[in-house]
Amino acid sequence: MKKQKLLNRVSLFFVAALTMIMMSGCSSNYIVLDPKGPVGQTELHLIVISTILCAIVVIPVLAILVYIVYRFRDKPGNDAPYTPDWSDSKVLEIIWWGIPVIIIGILGYFTAKDTYALTKPPVTDAKPITIQVTNLNWKWLFQYPDQKIATVNYCEIPAGVPVQFVLTSDAPMNSFWVPQLGGQEYAMPGMAMRLWLQADHPGKYFGSGANFTGKGFAHMQFQVEAKPQAEFDAWAKSVKHTAPALTKEGYVSLTSKQDTSNVQTFSSYPDGSFEETVSKNGGQYYHHDMPGMSNTDMPGMKMNK
Repeated sequence: MKKQKLLNRVSLFFVAALTMIMMSGCSSNYIVLDPKGPVGQTELHLIVISTILCAIVVIPVLAILVYIVYRFRDKPGNDAPYTPDWSDSKVLEIIWWGIPVIIIGILGYFTAKDTYALTKPPVTDAKPITIQVTNLNWKWLFQYPDQKIATVNYCEIPAGVPVQFVLTSDAPMNSFWVPQLGGQEYAMPGMAMRLWLQADHPGKYFGSGANFTGKGFAHMQFQVEAKPQAEFDAWAKSVKHTAPALTKEGYVSLTSKQDTSNVQTFSSYPDGSFEETVSKNGGQYYHHDMPGMSNTDMPGMKMNK
């Protein structure tokens, strides 16, 4: 009777834990599990596969642990002889080494496959755009080479269009992250890192710095808003005609001040400012080319290999 009660409690515990995990995945707070673009979808697929493969090991091990603790517990009146003669079992050795090796092989295959698949965006009829992103203390500067406009702590993109983010830093290293669109990429001084993302549908997406950089780190949040191409073009034209210009002095002030910032828009910015930021910190470049785009196609960028 006691054994049956214990097994019932263990079963109830596992069911409750599994229910909590599944329900948490349905919550809107878990935005990593609610992808809105092809990169996020691929990464969610990899997360699910990894979770299943880990569960294949973790759940049986926990079940065996509970069984062993119960089955071999000491209790009053236990007069079983102590016979430590057992040394090994080839069958068990094959099981507990073979299964992890197979799981690691499967996980490695899917990880490599998805990682290489994400180095370039899917080929579409939509013309990709480039946005240069500079990590500052404690804000994000977005520059649009094609549109010749800039924003702070706000990024607007056309929906259904691949976006090539070119990332650098004029402050301590940080990590650029838009969870619903894809994984993070580091923004480092002296480097121009590449990250392509795409929003399949119009919407507003949370973005943030994901690397601790000091007291203002918690305020390094921004919004990525995806709009239809026509609305994006209208927004860029509106910024071009209504927002103030970001002068050389203003750029120096913006990049040198260690403070947070509200959303700002600028109708222009100093030519070559992004390249100067990269060059003054060493000028090393790391990049993944967009399909159909060479280094010289990237506005304002002279890429060194």
